[in-house]
Amino acid sequence: MALPDDVRAHAAAVAAGARRVRIDDAALERLDVTEAREDPEPDPRHLRTDDREALAAYVLTLNAINFGSGWFPTLRKRPESSGYWTVAWALTDRFHAQGPWAPDELRRITGREIAAVLGQPVGHPLMALYAEALRALGRWLGDRTPLAVVDAADGSAVRLAEGVAAGMPFYRDRGLYKRAQILGADVAAFGLAAMRDLDRLTMFADNLVPHVLRGAGALVYDDDLATTIDAGRLLPLDRTEHEIRCCALHAVERIADRTGIPPHRLDSWLWRLGQRPEIKARPRHRCRTVFY
Repeated sequence: MALPDDVRAHAAAVAAGARRVRIDDAALERLDVTEAREDPEPDPRHLRTDDREALAAYVLTLNAINFGSGWFPTLRKRPESSGYWTVAWALTDRFHAQGPWAPDELRRITGREIAAVLGQPVGHPLMALYAEALRALGRWLGDRTPLAVVDAADGSAVRLAEGVAAGMPFYRDRGLYKRAQILGADVAAFGLAAMRDLDRLTMFADNLVPHVLRGAGALVYDDDLATTIDAGRLLPLDRTEHEIRCCALHAVERIADRTGIPPHRLDSWLWRLGQRPEIKARPRHRCRTVFY
């Protein structure tokens, strides 16, 4: 099976046997997803340019370091920005000022350099991890340009996902492959290439979509897990954490089956809902991992 089909089957199996998380069928049916059909407005904190090579480099670079939400509360945030937007905005500024890193520069990059670009302390754990991720991107690119990698996918988000998952360890989130799948969606969203198979992708299993679904009553946690999350305590990367993301993914698949709205669109809408202050005010599950 192709990667997204494996993910669907895996998430359904985990959800069926979940011990600490369940899907509330009635709440899931009540969820109004009408707005998920609408395209979001581009955010000005992202790089916008007619230079396809620079834009491809930006998308691949941003995706290489699109993780670390378990550490985000400890980042120095830019005004009115989450951890993700702090990183994306700083990367945009770097590309405007100096352009993209060449593959050989990526292969030599250090945590100190990333910290300077992102405006973070050198000793922050994410800086070393981001540098490791960018060095892996440089090795994976080899002599290829980022645009050549995008074009080689030949309009297939699934092919691109399978390529990055095979080529870079931090994309190898076995069972869910959140970051591998979101790359193709970003390639399409940024107008780099039309992806003919976006609708084959699953949702991108992170910690925000489950949080939104829990707030809507569609995901229910057992008392001990709910207490741990509500207290803001970190979760280990274990079976329970995996149940949360698998149940969220399976719930989104069920919404997609009911409404005909593809999972990647539902994911985008749910993620945007998660930016609302009243939703962000409640603690979500946090796990320190390179997979989201």
